[in-house]
Amino acid sequence: MKLFKTLLAALLALLTLTAGAQEATLRKNLAKNLPQLPKIDEITKTQLPGIYEIRVNESEIYYTDAAGNYLIQGSIIDVRQRRNLTEERIEKLTAIDFKDLPLKDSFTMVRGNGKRKLAIFVDPNCGYCKRFERDLVKVDNVTIHTFLYPILSPDSAEKSKNIWCASDRSKSWQDWMLNDQVPTAARCDTAALERNLALGRKHKITGTPTLFFADGSRVPGAISAQQVEQHLATATR
Repeated sequence: MKLFKTLLAALLALLTLTAGAQEATLRKNLAKNLPQLPKIDEITKTQLPGIYEIRVNESEIYYTDAAGNYLIQGSIIDVRQRRNLTEERIEKLTAIDFKDLPLKDSFTMVRGNGKRKLAIFVDPNCGYCKRFERDLVKVDNVTIHTFLYPILSPDSAEKSKNIWCASDRSKSWQDWMLNDQVPTAARCDTAALERNLALGRKHKITGTPTLFFADGSRVPGAISAQQVEQHLATATR
C-alpha cells in the first residue's frame, strides 16, 4: 500500500509538471505568434484530444492546438448530447450569485408579500423592456430589484440619471415605462450607474432586459408574465 501511494504521488507530480510545461509552451507561442491577444487568464485542456481552452478578459473563450500555432474562435458542440459546451462554459463564467448582486445600486419594488425575488437589468429606451414591464405588473408576491443599465444611447444615460435621482425612483420608472411620462430632470450622485455598467460588462450582459432569479438562473430578453411565474416557482423550490 505504501509503495502504491508513493507511485501515485510520483505520477501526479509528473502529470502536474507536464501540464505546467504544456501551459508554458502555449503561453510562449501564443504571445510570440499573436501579440495582440489579450493577457491569458487561464489555459485548460478540453475534452477534445489536443485542443486547449484559452480564457481572456475573464470570460472570453478561444481554443488552440497543443503547440499554440492555431487559434480557434467559435463554439464546441457535443452533437451526441446536443450541448453547446462553449456556451455552457461562458454561462458558468458569467453567472452571478443572486446574493452577490450589489442591491444598493438598484431600486426595489415589493408586491404582495414580496417573498419571491427577481433582479432585472434594464435600459429606459428599450422597447422590449417596456413590453416586459407591462407584463410584469401581473406578477404578485415578488420583490423586484431594478438595475438601470443604459447601453442603448446617450439619452438612455440621461433618462437613467433622472430616474435614479428622483425622490421616488420606482414611481419615476413606472411613470415612464407604463405611461410615457418623461422623467423630470434631476441631479445626484450617479456612480451606481457606472458600477452597473461595469458589472454588466464583466458578466456579459449585452442586452436588456436581462433577468436574474434567486436560484442564479439568468434569462436574456423579455418573457411573458406566465414565464416569469414559472421561473419564480422553480427558483423558490
